[in-house]
Amino acid sequence: MKKTAISGGAAHAIPQDLRRALASDPAARAKWEDITPLARNEWICWTISVKTPEVRKRHVERVCTELKEGIRRPCCWIGCIHRPDKPMSPSQKFIMGKKTKEKT
Repeated sequence: MKKTAISGGAAHAIPQDLRRALASDPAARAKWEDITPLARNEWICWTISVKTPEVRKRHVERVCTELKEGIRRPCCWIGCIHRPDKPMSPSQKFIMGKKTKEKT
């Protein structure tokens, strides 16, 4: 049986835990391959941006579940902060400003 590569994102390589989850779920993997590299990048960034292993595990599971439900990008994700080539949109600036005020 030939192993085929699982595509990564535009700026991020796919992490091993997400790779394993997609490899074990053919339906989620098919949806993963159907989205754009930028959309895959946002899922990867959303998955790796958490602080605890428990939350990361839940994010990996949600990637597979939500892809199969037809969701092409993470909900409420303002975009990958690791893309310096793209300026923040007005809505992203608003959300980031709102989050900063909530912390203080």
